[in-house]
Amino acid sequence: MTDFAALLLADDGSPATSLTLLPAAGLEAWLRQASERARSFVAAQNFKAGADEVVLIPGDGPAEWSALAGAGDGGPFSLAAAAAKLPSGRYRLHLAEPEAGPPSALGWLLAQHRFSRYRKPSGDTGHRVLLTADAGGISEAVRLAEATALARDLIDTPASDMGPADLADAVSAEARFFGASLTVTKGEALLAGNFPAVHAVGRAASRAPRLIDLHWGDPAHPRVTIIGKGVTFDSGGLNIKPGNSMALMKKDMGGAAHALALARLAMQAGLPIRLRLIIPAVENSISGDAMRPGDILATRAGKTIEVTNTDAEGRLVLADALTLAVEDQPGLIIDFATLTGAARVALGPQLPAFFTNNEALAAEFAAASAASADPLWRLPLWPGYRDMLKSPIADMTNSPDSGFAGAITAALFLEAFVPASIPWAHFDTYGWNPAARPGRPKGGEAMGLRAAWALLKARSAR
Repeated sequence: MTDFAALLLADDGSPATSLTLLPAAGLEAWLRQASERARSFVAAQNFKAGADEVVLIPGDGPAEWSALAGAGDGGPFSLAAAAAKLPSGRYRLHLAEPEAGPPSALGWLLAQHRFSRYRKPSGDTGHRVLLTADAGGISEAVRLAEATALARDLIDTPASDMGPADLADAVSAEARFFGASLTVTKGEALLAGNFPAVHAVGRAASRAPRLIDLHWGDPAHPRVTIIGKGVTFDSGGLNIKPGNSMALMKKDMGGAAHALALARLAMQAGLPIRLRLIIPAVENSISGDAMRPGDILATRAGKTIEVTNTDAEGRLVLADALTLAVEDQPGLIIDFATLTGAARVALGPQLPAFFTNNEALAAEFAAASAASADPLWRLPLWPGYRDMLKSPIADMTNSPDSGFAGAITAALFLEAFVPASIPWAHFDTYGWNPAARPGRPKGGEAMGLRAAWALLKARSAR
């Protein structure tokens, strides 16, 4: 992984090129105090201090060069374009409006991260090192960059190298590093361990399904359980997806990647919580043993489910995972899942759908989302749609016959496995950038991770 700590350093006064972060409204004032040469160079490049604009201004000698970057909205990625466009070297950050406070360096760091497992680096491989006076913010930015890169890299890895066993290995590596305990229930042992839905979804694949269960922290501390959907590839099962819908299904374990990244942040910071991470890891494949439309599945909770669509498999494995989580009576459950196309139709690729059964938790997440500049959009657990999940021969179906309210009915399905007494949040996230933006290349992405982390930190501080 990229050595992010080497890219963001406390300012020690060593030689560096000056980099000024400038809002568009402050350009006029900056030009008034600038030299005629600098004004001419800025004008020649049509620099307006807009979002993602960067200009390098030559000086008489190497020590006199400087750079300007448009501050944009001042969010976490305000420095990303500068890190991508400037030549390699060391830069000293200056703020045109210091009263606004230091910007997050997250974009600076992530703009220099590459998923390079399958190809050699090409072009400029030099680093851009940022010297900042905000020494207190360095460790947080580095940790967030590491967690985001972890999620991105896991999602970007193709299913050939990211099956259920590989996902378990990724969790095991974090467990060893942070001294957590780990239990992995595999294959036929899932039936003996009472995870019938996880087994049913994963049994058709040549790579055995798994239930990954990590524990960390003092048992006396408040219990927080994080769950991630770990479908390492989703063919759709016998309700097979068309090719264009299947092309990105290596990312269907994106919920697990988010969950592991959030767990890593909590363990790395030593939060005073009793953390549990649960990941049902399966491949939804096709064989003679595949679950069929019309099958009735058992679940850990004792509810029976009529399978009306084998491509609505994520909610099945999450049902067993949520039931396991509830048995501990945690004070908070958060699950992440790349669950429905309906959420993308409603909100597009950049905005995760968010559901919760608790109004106080909804307010906390709204505050955390604003504080971390990590957008969420709450959708309702609309009770009037519960009838869509009724089955004439089982306790419920896994997918309504109609195409209405797909994200909501999926969330309502999950809600059936969580008692109202336990605060629960569900993220239906895309986990993917379909087009590149500064600091956010096309490919796997962590969405809602910063907001969830901000919430856990705020709760621990209280």
